[in-house]
Parts: sequence; C-alpha cells; structure tokens
Amino acid sequence: MTVRLRPHHLLCMLTYVGKGYNPAFTDNYDKVIARLVTGEDILIQEGPDEICQPLLAAKEAHCFRDSVLERDAKAAQDIGQLLGRPLQAGDVIALQGVILDQFRKAFRSGLTRSGCTGCEWFDLCSAVSQMGYSGTRLKLS
Repeated sequence: MTVRLRPHHLLCMLTYVGKGYNPAFTDNYDKVIARLVTGEDILIQEGPDEICQPLLAAKEAHCFRDSVLERDAKAAQDIGQLLGRPLQAGDVIALQGVILDQFRKAFRSGLTRSGCTGCEWFDLCSAVSQMGYSGTRLKLS
C-alpha cells in the first residue's frame, strides 16, 4: 500500500509533533504517520491527500486554495532539486531513514522552505527543526 501525499506535506510531516487544526485532523495525521513508520511508500498526488481528509467537509476547505496549490508547486520544485530529479504526481518515494535525514537537514537549512512562506505553522515548524526535530512523530529506524 502507499500513502497519498501532496508535495508540501512531504515537508510538513518532517516537523509534525501532534498539533493541527482540530482533534480529528491530528488523529488522522497520527494514523498517516503510523503507516509511514511501518514502511508504506509515498505516492505523490495533486491536490488534497490523505492528511487533508478531515478538513474536506468544510464549506471552504483551505486545501483547495490557490495559495496551497502554490505551496505544493514550490515544495515539489525544492524537493525535486534535493532529489536531483523533478518531483511530480505519480512519483513514488520509499521513505527510508537516510532520505528522512536528508529531507530534515535540507529543511532545517532552509533549502526546501520556499513553499512555507505565509503558512500559519511556519514558526512551529522552524522551532521544531531548530531543536533537532525533538518530539516529532515520524521516526524511522
């Protein structure tokens, strides 16, 4: 099985410490992270993904906003540069410890943060990365 994620959620998962928009969102996010920890691959998709699911019932879910689509495009570009190949819908990423470490190092240094500008979670994610990702839920062996 694979976990379907939009590009900017590849960055969000790096600093996820159990905080989110509401309890249903964090419960779902915890389940997605648990699947990644067990070794499921990531399938890149356009638009709302498995992390977004609890928010989609809202009349004007932010998951569809142009700003979020722009965040995806910037994240895909940044991550593509990090991987040395374009990142696009349909790509599969096997999330291993080495890749997670590479992603986190790039995030902490700012190399993959262009899509984070204007995000309400920017300060929290910055603090988590600067503290060495202490307390994050995504841990791979």
